[in-house]
Amino acid sequence: MVKIAIFDYGAGNIFSLKNSFEKAGAHVEVITEFDKPNNFSGLLLPGVGNFDPAIKSIEKMSKTQFKDFVGDNLPVLGICLGMEMFFEKSEEGKEKGLSVIDGEVIVLPSSMKVPHMGWNNLEIIKSGKILEGIKNKSWVYFVHSYRVKPKSDDLIIAESDYGIKVPAVVEHDNFYGTQFHPEKSGSVGQVMIKNFLSVCKK
Repeated sequence: MVKIAIFDYGAGNIFSLKNSFEKAGAHVEVITEFDKPNNFSGLLLPGVGNFDPAIKSIEKMSKTQFKDFVGDNLPVLGICLGMEMFFEKSEEGKEKGLSVIDGEVIVLPSSMKVPHMGWNNLEIIKSGKILEGIKNKSWVYFVHSYRVKPKSDDLIIAESDYGIKVPAVVEHDNFYGTQFHPEKSGSVGQVMIKNFLSVCKK
């Protein structure tokens, strides 16, 4: 059985995320710091909360220790806010991001209703580990006010079209991110969760 850690920022209920991964066959432990020995096969950064408080909750142990905890091999799945934290900075706050991906996070355009909430389909650009077996134009559930802006488009696996192209899935080394919520995206999201667990098994 794959053992997964969910980092809890203290910002909201992560029960549905924990339940979705347990349903997929994982053993899930909720953690609030990185002081324990890392005997996990993967780490989740959930999509609930605001940028600065979430970064500060990780900084209790310092970003360096986060990177030490993760190392070069531990698969990390960032969902919504969790993915946004991968980047260098966000217009949502003043704190520096985790900087494991070059780029920034910017607010959705004023022409859109913010926060954007609802189902949108994926435009798959290239094959990726998280999207294995997912059909192009599959529908997933978004709740967000910001979007990521990577310096390199090469790591964008899928987009959604809001009149502008919004990166929906990114993959970079052992870091995987979704702007949407797989745990709220029905059977399509469950396939992605199982795909991430398959990465964690390797």
